[in-house]
Amino acid sequence: MSTATDAIRSARDGLLALRGQGDEACAGFAWPEITGPFNWAIDWFDETGRGSDELALWLRDEDGSEERYTFNDMVERSDRLAAWMEAEGVSKGDPVMLMLGNQVELWDAVLAVMKLGAVVLPTAQALQDFDLELRVPRAGVKAVIANPEDEAKFDGIDQIVTLTTGEPHGRWRSMREAENLPATPREVVTDADDPCLYYFTSGTTKEPKLVVHTQLSYPVGHLSTMYFIGVRPGDVHLNISSPGWGKHAWSSFFSPWLVGATVFSYRYERFDAATLLRELEECKVTTLCAPPTVWRMMIKANLGEKPSALREAVGAGEPLNPEVISSVQRAWGLTIRDGYGQTETTCTIGNAPGEDVRPGSMGRIMPGVRIEIVDPDTGELSNQGEITLPLDPWPFNLTPGYLGGSPTAQADGRYHSGDLVTISEDGYLTYVGRTDDVFKASDYKVSPFELESVLIEHPAVMEAAIVPAPDPLRLAVPKAYVALADGFEPTAETALSILRHAKANLAPYLRVRRIEFAELPKTVSGKVRRVVLRAREHDPAVEVEDFRYESFPELRG
Repeated sequence: MSTATDAIRSARDGLLALRGQGDEACAGFAWPEITGPFNWAIDWFDETGRGSDELALWLRDEDGSEERYTFNDMVERSDRLAAWMEAEGVSKGDPVMLMLGNQVELWDAVLAVMKLGAVVLPTAQALQDFDLELRVPRAGVKAVIANPEDEAKFDGIDQIVTLTTGEPHGRWRSMREAENLPATPREVVTDADDPCLYYFTSGTTKEPKLVVHTQLSYPVGHLSTMYFIGVRPGDVHLNISSPGWGKHAWSSFFSPWLVGATVFSYRYERFDAATLLRELEECKVTTLCAPPTVWRMMIKANLGEKPSALREAVGAGEPLNPEVISSVQRAWGLTIRDGYGQTETTCTIGNAPGEDVRPGSMGRIMPGVRIEIVDPDTGELSNQGEITLPLDPWPFNLTPGYLGGSPTAQADGRYHSGDLVTISEDGYLTYVGRTDDVFKASDYKVSPFELESVLIEHPAVMEAAIVPAPDPLRLAVPKAYVALADGFEPTAETALSILRHAKANLAPYLRVRRIEFAELPKTVSGKVRRVVLRAREHDPAVEVEDFRYESFPELRG
């Protein structure tokens, strides 16, 4: 095996051996030293997977049908596809957009594009033609792989190679042609610092940036994510995520395949929490990663008994509220562990398996990661402020920059995350909010997340988003946009009940003063766009229909 393969294995095994020993893991871990020629798909996946009959990918549909592929299957399938794509004109450095669902062709394509030295650009199927007409030229896309139902979205885009999972027609060539080619092993054509992945950020507050990752920063950088998830060799790992976003690569690709675990995907037309709970039991899922919204839906659907094989449960995408953690703990005796990272990074903060979990905290800094909390007003180190990564030396698991956009580094030599936290004396970090989201009411700083965590404890609240609403006396007051749970109506009685709950559980200066029932605007990746709600509060053309604290005499006193 190559020196790079050995270096990755050594670093990985060191982390696996230090499960539950966070201080020792942070002190003893070092990122593998890899320079020069390196390609993760060849030097790691092929080296460890060729000839292996262990299960790599397990796809299961809601009708019970399934597909299973070994590591050797995936090695050979991607070798064939790489050769075919090369013949179709895809070469080193070419950005290749993948608009695919959780299907074997997605995993084939990611591996094959990497083996060519081309650049993978995962893209959500929810994007429309107008989105693609902006994104394709921004990323310099050379080729696209899509399903037949999405082909028409590219009709207005010329001068790209168009590859389909369906039948060939017109300018679309079929991936099925690769099935008849020999599975010839590929040779490494990339260096460790060559681009490997492009990702558009979720764009919760502004236009999305285009993040660049190298053959190291995401593929190998996800050793920190592997440590956070707690996935082990032989595990069956389920990640509830749609392709096109960094979280999918985190948990449905690199982390499990760094340890030789099985990537399990349950495919459905419409999410049903009760059905998912049955799948966890029937398929003996050992590790589960799901966003807070899915955890809340499973709680509402009645968790029942803990799935018998489930060992690790984590949340990602948005902060986990303490009530969600306690509900699962009561039902299953299992603690959901929260973690943190961005499209620009792998997991940088988390509650690692085997360590004490502090409800409401994102956890502690991951092995191999250096973080400093900086007061955004003074620029000084503080126990409350913005998460930053010092850039000297350059962090292993951070993007080297954005394509055609702003630099990663700012004038102070740091990467600024835009996320505000507090950090305790023993190193536990608690999320406060985005720098864009925190606001002042009566001269007090208000963290939307803190208020939202209280609101979702109310049975009527499925989701909530807090924004500042203009107020002549206080300048601004906290207003809640609330998406109701099934069985509740958007009435004054419901609003009163929620406001009473907030009054009983929040300090007076944090009390929610207004409630509006509405569907929450979200990015394609499912994150709430508070920026839209904030703008709505200041739009004179919008007729506000909210329930106000002062209109309920019952709340006085």
